[in-house]
Amino acid sequence: MKDTVERLGIVVIIPTYNNHLTLRRVIDGILLYNVPVIVVDDGSTDTTAAILASYGKRLTVISFPVNQGKGMALRAGFAAAKSKGFDYAITIDSDGQHYPSDLVVFIEELARAQAPLLLIGSRNMSDDSVPKKSSFGNKFSNFWFWFETGIQLTDTQSGFRAYPLKYIPRIFYTKKFEFEIEVIVRTAWAGIKVRNVPIQVLYDPQERVSHFRPFKDFTRISLLNTVLVFLTFFYILPRNFFKNFKKKSLDQFVKENVFCTNDSPAKKAASIGLGVFMGIAPVWGFQTAIVMTLAVFLRLNKILAFVFSNISLPPMIPLIIYCSLLVGGMIVPTTATYNFLSWQSFSFEAVQAHIFQYVVGSLTLAISMALLVGFGSYVIFRSKYNKTIPAE
Repeated sequence: MKDTVERLGIVVIIPTYNNHLTLRRVIDGILLYNVPVIVVDDGSTDTTAAILASYGKRLTVISFPVNQGKGMALRAGFAAAKSKGFDYAITIDSDGQHYPSDLVVFIEELARAQAPLLLIGSRNMSDDSVPKKSSFGNKFSNFWFWFETGIQLTDTQSGFRAYPLKYIPRIFYTKKFEFEIEVIVRTAWAGIKVRNVPIQVLYDPQERVSHFRPFKDFTRISLLNTVLVFLTFFYILPRNFFKNFKKKSLDQFVKENVFCTNDSPAKKAASIGLGVFMGIAPVWGFQTAIVMTLAVFLRLNKILAFVFSNISLPPMIPLIIYCSLLVGGMIVPTTATYNFLSWQSFSFEAVQAHIFQYVVGSLTLAISMALLVGFGSYVIFRSKYNKTIPAE
């Protein structure tokens, strides 16, 4: 075990704040495995300082004069670990909920890995000892992590983790509990695999002290997820799309990402129909965000939906708006309808003056074109699909 720890460059970081009832048990359990340990005392006001002093040189201790938040404690621990040349930092909470013996699970998983990994301990959140609010919060966090990265995990809130220090972001923007969301999302965006490993959990209400403030910290996490979702749609997804596109020729890209995906013809056609609908619908400026959101929720082909939503490229916008007005004028005719039936009289002022007709016509045109193009795509995909099925 010691040789593996040294080869992988592992250090254990224990952030702590007023957990003197359980701190010694956690430290003693970790030291049994002969691993280097960094403890970050985040401004504790109990007997934490005396406990840490009793270990002498067996620990590296970083002490904050006042409490700064778990995120800041972890950031300080990471900086110290990097300065000492470690490659992986395994973090464990000091509140006694984690079993130090599960350290072996992380070390063995890292030893088997062929590439850098970020590991998160997966607790059994259905255990009777787990508070219901913790179980709900974990499900909430899991959903948004999946939404922002496309990676499905069973636990994204556990503090028992292994971080690949060379591959996590160099600059962070959060300081408290929300830090643990930021770091895993941004590391996943960097292309590092994020995976769960099974661990045990113990919630002892007589010993465990939680510093999570439901209203303040949940608000912070919600604000962070709002920012991360915005970045996902307006930076990460477009970045990944164009990265993938640049690596391949157009013919190869279309074959691999459109015709040769594992999606069924119906799913591909529905993805195209969604893209066409969003490209025509009157939601200018938000097509990409909305189409990606719907594609994720409906589990459609995001690439196809994104590509076909771009039928509303700048040269096409005037034509789409004009056709929308024509359709709206036929559905909801008025005495002034003739004013925009000719291309010569079409103007932005005409759209403003007949906004209701435009919206009705736009939605009608969007639905009609989505059905038409979607059905046509289905026929094409179905014919190609049938050709790929070997004859019996």
